[in-house]
Amino acid sequence: MVRFLIRRLLTGVLVVWLISVIVFAIFFIAPHNVAQLLLGKFAAQNQQLVQTVTKQLGLDQPIWVQYAHFLNRLFHGDLGYSYYSHEPVTSLIKAALPITASLAIGAAIIWVVAGVLIGVLSATRPRSFTDRLATLFALIGLSFPTFVLGLLLLYFFFYQLHLAGVTFFPGGGYVPLTQNPGQWAQHLILPWITLAVASMAVYVRLTRGQMLEVLGEDYVRTARSKGLRPLRVTYRHGLRAALVPIVTQFGIDVATLLGGAIVTEQVFGLNGLGRMSVQAVTNQDEPVIIAVVLLAAVFVVVANIVVDLLYAVLDPRVRLS
Repeated sequence: MVRFLIRRLLTGVLVVWLISVIVFAIFFIAPHNVAQLLLGKFAAQNQQLVQTVTKQLGLDQPIWVQYAHFLNRLFHGDLGYSYYSHEPVTSLIKAALPITASLAIGAAIIWVVAGVLIGVLSATRPRSFTDRLATLFALIGLSFPTFVLGLLLLYFFFYQLHLAGVTFFPGGGYVPLTQNPGQWAQHLILPWITLAVASMAVYVRLTRGQMLEVLGEDYVRTARSKGLRPLRVTYRHGLRAALVPIVTQFGIDVATLLGGAIVTEQVFGLNGLGRMSVQAVTNQDEPVIIAVVLLAAVFVVVANIVVDLLYAVLDPRVRLS
């Protein structure tokens, strides 16, 4: 296990390094004037600032020296400076990351728990009313665009309820968990549901398909013939084997969401990584774009390492040595 973990960590570091090379090539080698690119629209307003940035970042030095400076800044936690926001990119990330993490993790818990449970119920009662209802829910969930669902939830649970004097559901905003856990959850209920529904539908269909396949295996029929309780057979023997592809999908989904749940954050006015990325693209804030790309790459690599480790827990046939 330790050897496998070390090997996966080294592979992950290699992947992140390759991505840093690609990002450096795109933003620091391809452009004709890197300083102007980093400054965005401010470059035309102040040519003296362009020269200052060129000197500060060593952009007048050979490429390999520039890349060495680029890596050195990353190792020291320096993700650059946003000339549009007039503050370090690290500060912007620190402010936005907790919001996106709260949104992504809360929605992930909802969709994986509800999706797996509904999928199991559907698989254990094939062609029943429960199975057909779960299929209908999955089709509706997959067909509903996220922004439409978010606007509908705002209309019914915020606007209409506020007209009726019920003010439980806020229309947007974010309260830090450390400040008030109750208000933190209250402000995120509607965004969680909005983000969870589409993914929940995917997990319902994925769990149902995997469970139907696993419940037809010989070892499951043997467990039933031994007189084990149906719940024990379903959840202890069937679900454990069916969770392997679900865990794979879950790791990819969470890592992607941590990179920025753009649509949901826009609808509910959450200043997370997704909304920050959209604003950075609109404002040509290149340092922020670079930081978000690298951060998303790290999330994906870490999620894949965690998923590989979970394989050994869920499936004893997997050999990690």
